[in-house]
Amino acid sequence: MEPTKKHSFAPMWRLIKRRKYYFLGAFVATALNVLIGFITPAILAELIDHYLGDKPSRLPDFVNSLIDMLGGRAFAIENLWIFGAALIAINLIKGAFSYLKGRWCAVASEDTAESLRNRLYNHVQHLPYNYHVNAQTGDLLQRGTSDVETIRRFLNVQLMSVFNSVMMIGIALSLMLPVSGTITMLSMLPLPLMLIFSWRFFGTVIKAYRNTETAEGKMSTVLQENLTGMRVVRAFGQQQSEVENFNDANQKHHQTGIRMALLDATYWTSGDLFSAAQMLIIEIACILEAVAGGITVGDMVILITYSGMLMGPTRQLGRILSDAGKSMVALERIDEVLHEPAESLDEEGIEAPLDGDIEFDHVSFSYDENQEVLRDVNFTIKSGQTVALLGATGSGKSTLIHLLQRLYEPTGGEIRIGGMPVSRIPRKHLRQRIGLVLQEPFLYSKTIKDNVAIAVREPRQAAIDVAVRDASAWEFITTSEKGYETLVGERGVTLSGGQKQRIAIARILMKANDILVFDDSLSAVDTQTDAHIRQALKRRSKGVTTIIISHRVTTLSQADKIYVLEKGRITQCGTHDELLAQGGLYARINAIQNGQEVSA
Repeated sequence: MEPTKKHSFAPMWRLIKRRKYYFLGAFVATALNVLIGFITPAILAELIDHYLGDKPSRLPDFVNSLIDMLGGRAFAIENLWIFGAALIAINLIKGAFSYLKGRWCAVASEDTAESLRNRLYNHVQHLPYNYHVNAQTGDLLQRGTSDVETIRRFLNVQLMSVFNSVMMIGIALSLMLPVSGTITMLSMLPLPLMLIFSWRFFGTVIKAYRNTETAEGKMSTVLQENLTGMRVVRAFGQQQSEVENFNDANQKHHQTGIRMALLDATYWTSGDLFSAAQMLIIEIACILEAVAGGITVGDMVILITYSGMLMGPTRQLGRILSDAGKSMVALERIDEVLHEPAESLDEEGIEAPLDGDIEFDHVSFSYDENQEVLRDVNFTIKSGQTVALLGATGSGKSTLIHLLQRLYEPTGGEIRIGGMPVSRIPRKHLRQRIGLVLQEPFLYSKTIKDNVAIAVREPRQAAIDVAVRDASAWEFITTSEKGYETLVGERGVTLSGGQKQRIAIARILMKANDILVFDDSLSAVDTQTDAHIRQALKRRSKGVTTIIISHRVTTLSQADKIYVLEKGRITQCGTHDELLAQGGLYARINAIQNGQEVSA
């Protein structure tokens, strides 16, 4: 996000409106809490000037009438404990309203944070595949945790402080003015300077906090990538390099944090200076006025107390603006994700059977104008066939599958299944009926059984057993200490590459598929296991179209037809024997894998 981006309170207001009744209740409790807070100095001033002194009463006539009914001034002087009891009662009531304000703010802010996290997570789940390819996981985690927490804190603590501060300043000035216009004006002198300083501080904080959030997001990304790729880090002995990468990201975050801390320290130090100077001026002015007879001792109590109540909110304004700025930046970052167009899975279309022929009709695809991946790809996979794809890294094999599942849309040509363009088939239906097993399958940090049966609502144990046997995973599962209940660890870290691939194959066999795609998903198993799995798939997948992507010729050789891709084009097509007779890339790879010499 650019540092110069304009900020708006509108997104925050939308959040507040969603919990308006809680915030309204907190608003009322805050107002009553503030009003009651002004009663204590008034009672003390009345006690000092009227009951302990000889000044006229400040209380309203109806209150004085009630006191007269009880015995008047003499009764009050004989029962001064009543004033103490009144002060205790008032503060208890004030505490009750403070509790209600805190409770309602906490409920509203927690509900808002929960709703915001759910909305963000749900939206991320529905963003297009291309978004996740380009997004940084650490930054998304930052937005879903730290940024949401920043907003929650503002709504819980500072939102009502805004109203509290404005109300206290307004009431304090209105009560001080009738007592002494001169001292009231002296109290107001620092206010314009504090307001200007606070607003300038607000703008600076927003810029600094954006930099802090960006730096923290990058640091989170480095940390997340390192922890999830720890096996690679250890395998290549890159521990020190990764430590240096993290130190660099952490140092940048540290520098932005120091910048924020210095800004806060500058504001609060300046605020303390303003407050101390104001209170000193007010106290000296009150003493001089009282000595000159311009005000009473009770007046002095009111003026000094209300001046403190006036300056406190003004000083607090900087903290409010600082947290408001941070929460607005956090909400802008979350809104950036929420405003990303989601991929519709409930689109209208024809939920046609996917058991027909698959046709790639002059299909082309490019990520941008300078990165063409597929060029005029034209071939047909007959229903129920097993077809294999071979090609160098970057030749476009996996991209063909992405297009088939509509993770991307072709930039040219058309893909049809059973004569129906896939663009007219809803994505949800398409992906439910196409089973995909990747080279690096993702396993959840659950038991083996949970991972195998994750796509089935009410899995039957017999079906799980069959799928596991067909995937050649039965032996290593049953010989494990806890069998199906063995925890696989985060991302399947406790399993070998081949074990993870076999669990993923069993998982895909648990659901109904019209098309099965194995994207180099047998690369980590030995040739004997590879052959067993292929035989099992052939036996149980009659009528299911199977696409195998692999670099291993023995895996490809039993396919009904093999296509060779080079630089985004199909350069060869045929059976294993036909391709060997043709020569070319397939024959060269076969010779290399069989230990034969290959002429240059």
